[in-house]
Amino acid sequence: MSSGEETSQTSTSSSSTSHFIGKKEDIVKAGRVTKLVNGCRDVLVLYHQGQFHAMDMRCYHSGGALQYGDIEEFNGRLCIVCPWHKYKITLAEGEGLYQAVEDPKAKPLKTYWSSKGVKQRIHQVTEINGDVYVTLNDSSETIESDAYQTEKYRTTALKAEKKTQAKK
Repeated sequence: MSSGEETSQTSTSSSSTSHFIGKKEDIVKAGRVTKLVNGCRDVLVLYHQGQFHAMDMRCYHSGGALQYGDIEEFNGRLCIVCPWHKYKITLAEGEGLYQAVEDPKAKPLKTYWSSKGVKQRIHQVTEINGDVYVTLNDSSETIESDAYQTEKYRTTALKAEKKTQAKK
């Protein structure tokens, strides 16, 4: 959604409620922020090339912290690249991309970017009068990044991060 657009959310369902993330100017300045939304979901909100994007904070593959990933373009699609294992995730759809080979017997190999399907849960971002909100994607379909949205994983990841910081 373009940062200049204003949209209001009127749903009464708790899972469709818009959650305040922060002021537009602060998020634009930071480029990205993370927030525990609704007490149950770690969300990464990015501002890139004039647009806001939101997704689950942990990579679907192994729980890597996407807030440290680079934004790159693959075949015209903006992706965040997981800093742990370099998995590419489209910002708009949450698709995992991989480099496929056209014909493995042909030399030289010709590769192209292909989709693994939606792997990362994407959330809706709305800006209203300079305030940025996220509406959680409440689809009942399981998406791989859901595995890292549990209190058990959150506690384990927090302990690991503290150990890593203590060693520095």
